[in-house]
Amino acid sequence: NVSRELSSNALNIITEAKSMLQYLDIPGLDLSALGNNAGSGAASAANRRLLKEGKGVWVAGEMPAWVNDPKRKIMDVPVSQIKPDATVAQDGSGQYKTIGEAVGKVPLNNPTPFIIYIKAGTYKEYVLIEKKHTNVVLVGDGPTKTIITGSKSFADGIQTFKTSTVGAVGDGFMARDITFENTAGPDGHQAVALRVVSDFAVLYNCHIVGNQDTLYAVRGRQFYRDCTVSGTIDFIFGDAQAVFQNCKLFVRKPGPDQQCMVTAQGRTEEKGPGAFVFEGCTVSGEPDYKAVKDQFPAFLGRPWKEYSRTIFMYSNIDDSIAPQGWTEWRGTFALDTLFYAEYQNKGTGADTTKRVKWAGLKTLTAQQADGFTPAKLFVNGDKWIPQSGVPYAAGTFSA
Repeated sequence: NVSRELSSNALNIITEAKSMLQYLDIPGLDLSALGNNAGSGAASAANRRLLKEGKGVWVAGEMPAWVNDPKRKIMDVPVSQIKPDATVAQDGSGQYKTIGEAVGKVPLNNPTPFIIYIKAGTYKEYVLIEKKHTNVVLVGDGPTKTIITGSKSFADGIQTFKTSTVGAVGDGFMARDITFENTAGPDGHQAVALRVVSDFAVLYNCHIVGNQDTLYAVRGRQFYRDCTVSGTIDFIFGDAQAVFQNCKLFVRKPGPDQQCMVTAQGRTEEKGPGAFVFEGCTVSGEPDYKAVKDQFPAFLGRPWKEYSRTIFMYSNIDDSIAPQGWTEWRGTFALDTLFYAEYQNKGTGADTTKRVKWAGLKTLTAQQADGFTPAKLFVNGDKWIPQSGVPYAAGTFSA
C-alpha cells in the first residue's frame, strides 16, 4: 500500500545516505542515529556486524551502451588475442606494476569496456573500483596464475565491507581468469575476498577464496559462470540478483564450535528483486572439511534478512551438506517469510526427505523453476550476459 511504499522509500534514502557517509569515513562521525539493521547470528557468528552497504530495494538501471556492440565479446576471446587498455605486470613488462595504478587510469563514467590485463603473479594489494569507474574488465592469465590477495578482517577492527580484497562498485564490472582471495582464516571472522556492488556484473572462470563472508554480492544484476567459491560461514551473502551457472561451491574446515553455511541471502522486502540462484552447480567440501564434516555441519544457507531468497536447481549436492539442508539465523526469525527451494538436484546431499519443515521452504513446479532461469529472472532481460561472450544458458542448465 501507499504508506508501506513511502516508508520503504524513506528507509532507502536514509540507508543510501548512511552508505555514502560510511564511504567518506569521516573521523569522529557517529552514524548510529541512522540505524543499524545488522542482525545477530548463531553462536558460530556471534557479534556479526555487517554494514548494509546499498541496503534496501535497489532499482534496475539501463543496459550499458556497449551491449549493442557485437565486437566486444571479451569473455569469448583467448587472452593472447585481447587488446588491453592497460597491462599490469610485477616484473615491469607492463605499463603498471600494481592493479590500483591501472584502475586509476580508467576514464570517469567510462562508456565502453576498459580492459586491464593482469599478468601472472600474486598481487598483495587492495583494489577498489569506484562507482565512477564503469565498465572495468579485469583479465588474468588463469585463476592459478593471477592472484589478488589480502588479509583484512573484522577481527582486526575493520568494518565488514572494508575488509574486501577487491571491491567492484562501478557498473558493468567483468572479470575472468583471476583468483580473489582473503587469507584472514577462521579466526578473522568476517573477511571478504570480493565485494560486488556493480550492476551488470559478469565473472567467468574466477576463484573466490576465503572463510567467513568470502563473496559479498551486495546488489544489482550479477552472473557467475564456471567460478569456484569456497568458505565457511555465509560465504556467499548479500542481496544481489545473482545467478551462478556451472560453479563449484566448496565448504572449508571452520574454526572450533562453528557450523558452515553456503549462503546468507539478504532480501529485505517481499517484492524486492534480490535472489541467489544456483543452476547446474556443484556443492561439496574440501578434503580437510570432509574429514571432519560430522563435527561441523554444513547447510545450504540461512536467512540473513526477512525475505531471504535462495534456489538450488539442477545441481549436484554431495554429503557435505547436512540432511536438514538449511539452518536458522536466530530462532524462528524469517522462517515463514523466506523463500528457499530445491528443484531436480542430484547427489547424496540433495535428498529432501529430512529437510527442515519451514513455511518458507517451497516445492517448485516446472513452470515456477523456469521463472528462476536467468532469461526470466533478471530485471529488464539478460541481453548483457551473452553479449559479454561468456558461456551461457538462458534457460535450463544441468550439472
